[in-house]
Amino acid sequence: MRWLRGLGAVVFAAGLAAGLAAGVARAAQSPSVLARILARGTIRVGMTGDYRPFDLRDPRDGVYRGLDVDMARGLARSLGVRLEIVPTTWPTLMAGLLAHRYDIAMGGITITLPRLRTAFFSHPVLRAGKVPLTLCKNAARFATLAEIDRPGVKVIVNPGGTNAAFDRAHLHHAQIVVIPDNTKTFGEILAGRVDLMITDNVEAELQHKLHPALCAVHPGHPFDFAELGYMMPQDPALRSYVDEWLRITRKTGLYGRLRRRWMQ
Repeated sequence: MRWLRGLGAVVFAAGLAAGLAAGVARAAQSPSVLARILARGTIRVGMTGDYRPFDLRDPRDGVYRGLDVDMARGLARSLGVRLEIVPTTWPTLMAGLLAHRYDIAMGGITITLPRLRTAFFSHPVLRAGKVPLTLCKNAARFATLAEIDRPGVKVIVNPGGTNAAFDRAHLHHAQIVVIPDNTKTFGEILAGRVDLMITDNVEAELQHKLHPALCAVHPGHPFDFAELGYMMPQDPALRSYVDEWLRITRKTGLYGRLRRRWMQ
């Protein structure tokens, strides 16, 4: 009987090896995301269209404008393919990527450890961190999280992104007011219906330029550390290409010119 058990182990090992070999063969035959983009002649870029200065969809004509919109055009040109912007939302950003509705997501996306469990990111394109955005006359009232996290304080946020995750993790007494449209948050602060928003210092500083009555509180000393990048499926070929393209745009000065255009 011992020889039968030994034979069974050999058969099992042989079957396992054959299964692994078949899996490797299938993976080798499956085209990369990069190859599919080139074959299709189009790169599909997911964008929320609500995050200045990176991507903003104009409701009047449906046109997307911003730093990452221009970068997406540059990426498409480098590949010799057409650009297709696919609308998405912060709550469905990852699901859309995993469902292959778009090949890459761009538009001020924070690199986080949970996102890295299921997706690849490019090299970071920008450093950021969470800061309060409030009426300038109230800036001294909301300099710390302890001052913000008090009963009666209303903090506005759009769902699905890192702003919402930050608020849930740090605010236990303040009222979190959820608004689906990120572009409407600033009007709510200006109107005094809410007290502040906690967002990336990049967005807060830009909103101060657009609305001088709003102030970014200590933008040079954010509450946390974060970096922004471009999110992709776990495809090494596409990530390698995007990283090298990014390096070239930095070395040639293209990224710097676009950043000055949209952020200064």
